[in-house]
Amino acid sequence: MNAKQALLEKFKDGSFALLTDGQIAKLLRLGKRESAGLSGLLFSLCREGELLSDSRSRFGTAEQFCAFKGVFIGNERGFGFVTPEDGSGDLFIPPRAVGGALHGDTVLACRAQGRSDDEGEVLAVLDRGCKEVVGAYRREKQAGYLVPDDRRLGIEIYIPAGKHKGAKSGAKAVARVRSFEGRTPVGEIVEILGKEGDLFAEELSLIRAHKLREEFPPDVEEEGGRQASRPITEKNLLGREDLRKELIITVDGEDTRDIDDAISVEKREGKYYLGVHIADVSHYVARGSRLDEEAFLRGTSVYFPDRVLPMLPRSLSNGICSLNEGEDRLTLSCFMTVNEQGKVTGRRVCPSVIRSRHRMTYTEVTKLCENDPETVKKYPDLIGFVSVAAELTRILKRAREARGSVALDVKEAKILFENGTISVPDCERTISHEMIEQFMVLANESVAALMTEKGVPFIYRIHEPPSEEKAQGFLSFLSEAGVKANFNTEKPSPRDYAALLTRLESSPLYPIVNRVMLRSMMKARYSPENAGHFGLASDCYCHFTSPIRRYPDLCVHRIVKETLQNPAGAERFAGFVKDASIRSSECERNAADAERDVDALYLAAYMQDKIGETFEATVSGMNAYGLFAELKNTVEGFIPAEALPDDSYEYLESRHILRGFRHSFMIGEKVRVQVAGVDWGMRRTNFAFLGKIGSST
Repeated sequence: MNAKQALLEKFKDGSFALLTDGQIAKLLRLGKRESAGLSGLLFSLCREGELLSDSRSRFGTAEQFCAFKGVFIGNERGFGFVTPEDGSGDLFIPPRAVGGALHGDTVLACRAQGRSDDEGEVLAVLDRGCKEVVGAYRREKQAGYLVPDDRRLGIEIYIPAGKHKGAKSGAKAVARVRSFEGRTPVGEIVEILGKEGDLFAEELSLIRAHKLREEFPPDVEEEGGRQASRPITEKNLLGREDLRKELIITVDGEDTRDIDDAISVEKREGKYYLGVHIADVSHYVARGSRLDEEAFLRGTSVYFPDRVLPMLPRSLSNGICSLNEGEDRLTLSCFMTVNEQGKVTGRRVCPSVIRSRHRMTYTEVTKLCENDPETVKKYPDLIGFVSVAAELTRILKRAREARGSVALDVKEAKILFENGTISVPDCERTISHEMIEQFMVLANESVAALMTEKGVPFIYRIHEPPSEEKAQGFLSFLSEAGVKANFNTEKPSPRDYAALLTRLESSPLYPIVNRVMLRSMMKARYSPENAGHFGLASDCYCHFTSPIRRYPDLCVHRIVKETLQNPAGAERFAGFVKDASIRSSECERNAADAERDVDALYLAAYMQDKIGETFEATVSGMNAYGLFAELKNTVEGFIPAEALPDDSYEYLESRHILRGFRHSFMIGEKVRVQVAGVDWGMRRTNFAFLGKIGSST
């Protein structure tokens, strides 16, 4: 046994556990030269992954440090957080304990002994998360640096001479990191995206940063084209209900290209018969095929103002799987019988074939509901249809509200990019939007309930109740705001939250409570275990209605079809539903982040032309550095604390208040602002504060 092996054995038997090299040298009675050799052996064992070392220069095994695996989330100010792999709470990592970790790295970390329970330190970096970095290139003589767009990395990438691929200073580029040795990573430019500040170069930078897949591999495109060219034959119709003569329509936005849902509705003897018909994408995308592998990796379609990155090739998503008007399409239909109280008294699912009678838009359906003469004349066969659909929509909405569904008033920017011009129209939610939402939610619930009754492996869409800590924080905020509320913070009920919103609907506090309530809630996700859906007050929910653009919906279709044909055969999905749930949740979060970042970029470009203009806005958020304020069209801007009336402010996070010596600000307050400028790096509009509305401030 050599010296290194002998040393390692002493750690494994606990003799040297969590000791410094000096302490070990003292135990071994080593001289100065031998102590230096000991240090070399210890650090060699650390490089080999046998030992770990902490910020206090102690050495030990992973077990001795109680180390766990997690992902490091960086911050530009040097500190960070580690999100443990086991799902337990995040640990704060102060700058002194980062241990060379960069944002996105997979690390081994431990809790810091003797400090706060939620503080820890990074012991080792297991895998680098930033192998490719997007940013702006800065050239200095022959060499240069890439300044990452993601400020959480907190470092620059050194680009040696001859490794810049001809990039000029100020170019947006992608660098591949070749070495993480030393204090500055070393890399080379592998792709030049355009000029810094150019809208499309900045957008492409975000697409690269989120590692989104743009083009499909040639073999996937080829398979998509082959599937799209398959004719619908009599053999395909065996075992399918033929609904081609039924009055079935689609309702979508004017610019929608991938139409994957259609509806039918009628009323007989006091009962409503609703049919929701969804494109049978699984007929064309077989499990394990190249199309399926690519869809699994993408997880979801991603929507930007100027483009869509689809989950499936356009030959499928815009072609054979799109429920185009007047064309035969294979579908899965969910039929529901609903009584006048909004209760589902019967439900079934079956394979079908439809022929959409009309491709309707939300605008047209709303006009039919309002008896617009021109629209009524254009669609005389839909007058009764739409009347019954609107009637059922109101019944379902009332029933859902009575059940305790939490109808948060969350506005999202509608960004239009046409002929090179960006516009942001005011948000408008109409009866037609509610109609499709209520019908799709009911179908999702019905399918989930049917599959739960069968006891087959399944992918649920779950939304867990707020944690006790968040619920308590929300209750404390309500108390500070003067709102009387009393609910069980250990087990909050959606009915309590819904009743609170209803009670405050006409109160000036409504937007404040609405926003803080949203922030107190968990994020919805996919799971093989049914945990219910808090926001919808639903015991059982799934995503069934969008298989063209969401992978979990495609999986649900496969499970439904297998269960209908051979219930025992559905057991083969048992392992896959877990993997698909995890992957789909990850892809959904990444897509949502990318869409939010790109939307922010377009909104910044839109507001560039509004510099100097004044607007009324609502305080939408805050931090220690200032306020966020939102315009009526949902454009959000930042007001730095130094631009507010008092000299200094204190951020009271639990109360959602920014408090100065003479002035305080709360979420929901109305303010007047002026557009001061645009920060392209932060993709943010900056506002100047002009005063509170209704105040002399």
